[in-house]
Amino acid sequence: MGEGGGTAGNSVMDPTTPHPVLSFKEGERALSPWSEALLALALFAIDPAGTGIALRAPAGPVRDRFLAQLRALLPAGIKIRKMPANIGDEALLGGLDLSATLNSGRKVAQPGFLPASNGGVVLAAMAERLPAGTAAILAAALDEGVCRAARDTPEEARPCRIGLIALDEGIDEEGLTPVLLDRLAFHIDLTPLSHHDSKLPPPCGEGWGGGSRLRNIQIADDILEALCTTAVSLGAGFVRAPLLALNATRAAAAFAGRNTATMEDAAIAARLVLAPRATRLPAEPPSDQQEPEPSPPSDAPPPDQQEADSQTMPPDGADILLQAAKAAIPDGLLERLIANASKGPQRAAPGRAGAKRKGGQRGRPVGVRAATPGPGLRLALIETLRAAAPWQRIRAGETMRKRTKISIRREDFRVMRVEQRTRTTTIFLVDASGSSALNRLAEAKGAVELLLADCYKRRDQVAVVAFRGRDAKILLPPTRSLTRAKRGLAGLPGGGGTPLAAGIEAGFLLAESVRRAGDTPTLVFLTDGRANVSLTGEGGRAKAEHDAQQAGRRLRAAGLTSLFVDISPRANDQARRLAATMGALYIALPYASSAAVSAAVRAATLRS
Repeated sequence: MGEGGGTAGNSVMDPTTPHPVLSFKEGERALSPWSEALLALALFAIDPAGTGIALRAPAGPVRDRFLAQLRALLPAGIKIRKMPANIGDEALLGGLDLSATLNSGRKVAQPGFLPASNGGVVLAAMAERLPAGTAAILAAALDEGVCRAARDTPEEARPCRIGLIALDEGIDEEGLTPVLLDRLAFHIDLTPLSHHDSKLPPPCGEGWGGGSRLRNIQIADDILEALCTTAVSLGAGFVRAPLLALNATRAAAAFAGRNTATMEDAAIAARLVLAPRATRLPAEPPSDQQEPEPSPPSDAPPPDQQEADSQTMPPDGADILLQAAKAAIPDGLLERLIANASKGPQRAAPGRAGAKRKGGQRGRPVGVRAATPGPGLRLALIETLRAAAPWQRIRAGETMRKRTKISIRREDFRVMRVEQRTRTTTIFLVDASGSSALNRLAEAKGAVELLLADCYKRRDQVAVVAFRGRDAKILLPPTRSLTRAKRGLAGLPGGGGTPLAAGIEAGFLLAESVRRAGDTPTLVFLTDGRANVSLTGEGGRAKAEHDAQQAGRRLRAAGLTSLFVDISPRANDQARRLAATMGALYIALPYASSAAVSAAVRAATLRS
C-alpha cells in the first residue's frame, strides 16, 4: 500500500444550488451506492483527524478503486500508512526496541506506529479480527488525539491525531467490534457492488480547508436540534452519533463551498452517518385518528389567510432529516434486527465459532503473563528476552563469570496466554406428537433438513432429538454427516402424546455431554408447546405442564443457549411462558412454510 496523498479535485460547486444528493423523491435514492460512498469519502478527506470509515468490502477491484480515490482526495502531505496485522501494543504505542537494547546493552526506545502516523490516515486491514485491546487503543486515539503506553504518565502522552479506514472483510455476522464501529463516522458497504458499478467518477466540490475551516462553519440551533431528534427517532444513539453527524454537516457545507451549514448539509449527514446506524424505523403518525381541531381564538386571522401562511411555512427540520435518512436506510432492516436479537452477552455465534476457552497450548495468542514454562504452558521467547533486556548491564558481572551472552533469571520468564474457539453443535428437538403432526410436522421436517444442510456447509455438528408418545429419542447423535441426518429424520413417524418434559430433559442431557466434550451446544425446539405426557410417562395435562416447567428451569439454570419456535397454527401464551421459563428466544411462526421456518431459525441463531 502506498503512503502518498494526492490533491483534491478543483471543480467548484455553486453554493447557491442544492447538493445533488438531496434531489430525491421520498423513498428513493438520488445517487448510486458507489457515488454515495465516494461522497462520504470526500467528506472524510476534508479533515480525517479524529474520525474514520468502516469499509465492508472483500479484497478486489472495487475496494482497490475506492482506496485509490482516497489517495486522490486527500490533501497533499497527508500520508496513508497500513497498520501491520497482529501488531503488538508496544509496536503500536511505542516501547522497548529489543534488538537495539540487546546490541547496545542499554535501554533503547522505539517510537511506535501510532505516534509516527500523527496527522495521517491509518489503514487497518482485516479490522474485524483486531484484538479487543488493539481496538480500544485505536478508539482512544480517535477520541483523545494522543496515545500512551500503560506505564506512561499523562505528561508522556504522544500526539497521534489520525483518521482511520477500517477494512472489514468479515463473512455473514462477523464484523468490527462495537467499540471501534461506534467511533467511525461513515459505515460503507461495497459488498453488493460490481466492477462495473465502481466506474462512476467521484463527486466534485469546493477545495479543502482542513479542520480550521470546519471549525469556522456556523450551524444554527434548529439544525442541531433536528440532528439530535433524528438520531433518537432512528435509535442511532444519543451522544456520539449526533456529534459525528454534526461534523459531517460541517464537512458537507465546506464541500459545497459554504461558510454556514444549511438543512441540506444536515440531510447529507443524516443519510451518510445516521441512516447506517438506525436500529428502528421511525414511527409513522396515525392517519385514521385525527384529534378535533380547537376553535380558533377571536383574534385569529381568517381561514384563507391561515391556509396561505401554512403553504409558505417551511417543513420541520427533523422531518426533512428523517425523510433523507429513511431514503438511505438499507433494505431488510427489520429482518436484520430480528437476526441480531439476543438474550444475553454470553451467546456464541453458530457457524462461525463457539465459545471462547482460555488456557492450554493451542489457540489464538491473547497476551503473555509471568510464569515458569511447564506442562500446559508455552514459553513466550520474545517477551522473555524483552523482560530480561533492561537488566543486562546490571547482570554483566555474572554474565562474564558464566561466559554467557545473555543473563536470564526465573523472574524474566513469560508464557503465552491463548484463547481457543470451540466447535458449535446445534441440537434440533422436534415435536412429533399427534398435535404437531396434525399441524406442522411436515413443515418442521423440511425446516430441519434445510437447517441441517446449512450447518453442514458451515462445518457445524448437528444432532436430532424427537419426542412423541411417552418419551424422547435421539435420532441422530452429534455428527457432520448430512446423509445420516436426513435418513433419521425421514423415518420419523408422527402421532401420540406430547412428552415435552422428556424432550427438554433429553436436550439438556445431550447438551451437557456436548459441553463436557469441549463444544458449544445450541438447542432449537420446534414444538407447539402443548404438553400432555409427564416426565414419568403418565397422561394428564396439569402434571405434564408442571414437569415441562421444571425441566425448563433446569435448562435455564445450566446457562444453555436455546431457541423456541412455536409451530402451532396460532401463537399461544402457554408456549410463550414455557420459552420464558427456559430462557429461550421465542419465535411464533403461524402458517409458515419450511423455508420460512428455516430462515427464521437461521436468523435468530446467527448471534445466539
